[in-house]
Amino acid sequence: MNKTLLAEFTAREGTEDEVTRLIVEYAEKVRQEDGNLAFDVYTKASHPRAFWIFEVYRDEDAFRAHIEAPYGGPFNAALTPLIEEDASVLTFLDPVTP
Repeated sequence: MNKTLLAEFTAREGTEDEVTRLIVEYAEKVRQEDGNLAFDVYTKASHPRAFWIFEVYRDEDAFRAHIEAPYGGPFNAALTPLIEEDASVLTFLDPVTP
């Protein structure tokens, strides 16, 4: 079963450009992961400092490999001081089936 989640965070005022640069560079790496099926980055239309990342991984093992990738730690360390939250807020999603 796919592992699907929504990651959310809000850029501190004045850091939007740096956050955008970081997330775009990170997205390029994540999209190359063997088990990544989607890594789509959005901002909220009514609040452009609010970032939403929709992520889909092939399965739990692919998600674990993503978490353990060597570029994740440096990305999070660079992002954390630029956002309002302590870290990205993760919401794991399950498909609705009849």
